[in-house]
Amino acid sequence: MPAALSSTTTSRRQFLALLGISAAAVSCGTATATGGSGGSGGSGGANQVTTLKYQGAVGSVTLPELAADLGHLGDLTLEWVGNTISGPQDIQSAATGQTHFGSAFNGAVIKLAAGKAPIKAVISSYGVDQYAYGGYYVLEDSPIRSARDLIGKKVGMNTLGAHYQALLDIYLSRNGLSKADAAKVEPLVVPPVNTEQVLRQKQIEVGVLTGVLRDKALAAGGIRPLFSDYDLLGEFSAGTYVMTRRFIKENPDTVRTFTTGVARAIEWSRTTPREEVIARMTEIVKKRGRNEDTSTLRYWRSYGIAETGGRVEDGEFPLWIDWLAERGEVKKGQLKAADLYTNEFNGYGKG
Repeated sequence: MPAALSSTTTSRRQFLALLGISAAAVSCGTATATGGSGGSGGSGGANQVTTLKYQGAVGSVTLPELAADLGHLGDLTLEWVGNTISGPQDIQSAATGQTHFGSAFNGAVIKLAAGKAPIKAVISSYGVDQYAYGGYYVLEDSPIRSARDLIGKKVGMNTLGAHYQALLDIYLSRNGLSKADAAKVEPLVVPPVNTEQVLRQKQIEVGVLTGVLRDKALAAGGIRPLFSDYDLLGEFSAGTYVMTRRFIKENPDTVRTFTTGVARAIEWSRTTPREEVIARMTEIVKKRGRNEDTSTLRYWRSYGIAETGGRVEDGEFPLWIDWLAERGEVKKGQLKAADLYTNEFNGYGKG
C-alpha cells in the first residue's frame, strides 16, 4: 500500500487509542500545569499563564495566529511546538498537557469528553459555508456518480472517526445504503497535502479536499465533486478550540483574553476585504520562517464559522452525539451538549 495511505483497520485503531486516554493521563500533562512564562496560579490568581503552547498547520494561518498578529491577544504570546493534520491528535495534546489548546471536529470533542477527559470547548474554530467546505471529489472520468457507486471504493480523508467520516456516513445513509453496504466503503487516512496527488494517481477513488487545497486542485482541472458537507447540512460551525477544565479554572483571565481575541479575529476575517486577509496571512507565514509555500493562500475565502464571534451553540453537538451513539462509541444519554462548552469567556460584543 502506498506510504501516503493507511489501512482502515490500523487507522481506526490509532484513532480509538488516540481518544482513549484516561483522566489520569490528563493530570500528568505539563503545559496545562506549568504553562508558559507565568506558571499557573490559583483561581483567577495573579500568576496566570501568559505563554500558550499550540500546534499549527503547514502553509496556513490558524485563528489564534491571526489574532496574535492583529494584536488581539493582549499580553499573551503563542509558542508553536509543531504542526498537526489531525483534530483528534490536536485536542489530545491539549488534554494531556502538551499544549494549552487544540482544535477538532465537535464529534471528536464529544468522544474525548466521553472518555472522561476533563476538557471544555471555549470557542468555535472552523465551520462550513458556501466558501469553506469539505468536498468529496472524484476524477472527471470516474464512473462514480452516486452513493451506491462507492461500495468497495476507497475514500481518502485526513483522519478517521471525525468530521469527514461522519459526513460520509450521513451521505451513505441519506442515499439509502444499508449498514452492510456502507461498511463496504473504505475510508483511508491520507494527509491533506497529498490527497490531490493520490487521487490523480488513482490510489483512491474519492478524495476529501478542503479550503485552499480544494480550490487549487479544482483550478488544475480534471476532477469533479460527488458531494460536500455544505450540500448535506448547509452552514454550520463544525469544530471548537478546547482547553482543560483545570486550566480554565486556574487561568480565567488568560482564557478570556484568548477567547475574545480569537472572536475578534473571526470577525476581522469576515469584514475585511478578502485580498487584505490573504495579504495578512501571507505575511504571517513568511515571517514565521518555517520554509512554507504560501501559494495556496490565494485561494482562501472563509473560516466558515456560523455564529458571530464564534460563540458555541447547543445545536452544534446533538447530531454528532447521535452519530457516535449509533456507532457504539458513546452511550446514549451519557453527555449533554451544554456540558461540553462554555461561552463565559467570550467577551466579543459584550462591550
